[in-house]
Amino acid sequence: MDFLQLAGKPVLVFGVANRKSVAFHTGRVLQEAGADVLYAVRSEKRRESVQKLVGDAPVYVCDVEHQDQIDRLGDEVARDRDRLAGIVHSIAFADYSAGWLPFHETPRKAFLQAVDISCFSLTAIANRFREQLDPEQGSVVTISISTTRMAAENYGYMAPVKAALDSSICFLAKSFSEFSRVRFNAVCPGLLKTSASAGIPGYVDCYLFAEQATLRKQAVQTEEVANAAAFLISPRSSGMNAQRLVIDAGMEVNYFDRQLTTALAEHGTR
Repeated sequence: MDFLQLAGKPVLVFGVANRKSVAFHTGRVLQEAGADVLYAVRSEKRRESVQKLVGDAPVYVCDVEHQDQIDRLGDEVARDRDRLAGIVHSIAFADYSAGWLPFHETPRKAFLQAVDISCFSLTAIANRFREQLDPEQGSVVTISISTTRMAAENYGYMAPVKAALDSSICFLAKSFSEFSRVRFNAVCPGLLKTSASAGIPGYVDCYLFAEQATLRKQAVQTEEVANAAAFLISPRSSGMNAQRLVIDAGMEVNYFDRQLTTALAEHGTR
């Protein structure tokens, strides 16, 4: 049964780095649903490694910092597929090479690069592929974070960048509505075990705390995020547009969990 109604439909997935990537898991779920999945990765070296993971699926090279590469990708995809049913944007980059810094000391260059790659790339990709997306059922999904209102010191300037990404889906949805029914939504997971997150200073401690803050005492799994992304790509989510779909296992309602507060109180009395 083709529940997601994606059988044979081409979907372009950006952002696979390795087996831990949200993009990789999303592509796998889409393939299992019968979709014709295409991949876009950052470099030729990355293409070689990703090709081994995805078998015969097409893998293109596109560094989204460069508009000419986005334009070239559009031409290449148009040559191979007449139409796209959807695009998955799972791209984020932050330069933490300067180490942990308080937010007010954020390097301008690092912040602007993060905005360009992690946020503006969605707009640039959508604009380039606007003629190739199915005008009636096309869907674009980006991967954000569960909340941009939690001022975690180690996450730093990426939260404001993701806030801009969240806002962008609203404006893209409105803009595209002038000439199509293409939808834009975001999947917003809690803390995940990915290679990208491993580069964030102090991430492991935050991850372990977040896991205990969930209602089920188990962290969000990457497969759960991928399932949500596949649903948003599919026509089954046709009534959803300009939305953030939070996948955090109930964490946002459970910060005052009795076990957490008791442990903190006991620690403070020692």
